[in-house]
Amino acid sequence: MMSPADVQENKVEEVEEAIQEMLARLDEFCGVMDVIRNQTSQLLGEESPEIQAKIAEIRSIYTRVDKLEAFVDVVRHHVSFLEDQLIRAEKEHQAFPHMVQKMLQSVNIPYLKKKYVSPKQEAYELPKLYRTEDIFPMSAVGSKNQKT
Repeated sequence: MMSPADVQENKVEEVEEAIQEMLARLDEFCGVMDVIRNQTSQLLGEESPEIQAKIAEIRSIYTRVDKLEAFVDVVRHHVSFLEDQLIRAEKEHQAFPHMVQKMLQSVNIPYLKKKYVSPKQEAYELPKLYRTEDIFPMSAVGSKNQKT
């Protein structure tokens, strides 16, 4: 039989072995963590400039899209304005006086044969609209007429 001192010594040896095994596993874990850190920093070091360049390129595209949206809004406003003017002009200059003149000329009454004189119309002045060159300058990148 084993003496109590031998039993105690066996338990101490088992605990020491368990501690050694845990330390070995901890060393393995630390090694794996170091490898992960090194690979992560290496990947970030290599890929980060490419990612930053893509981000800058995308921001440039977003800026161009925003400018294009603003241009479309300006064009939409001017088209709406011109459409309103066209509707107003059509209402003011309907074909009714011209039809009355033709009807009166077709009747054989001499005093109605006088030519119909239309009232003087004011000269139409085009409103000041946008200029495409203001929005898209000729020197813009990608334009067909870009000077080199």
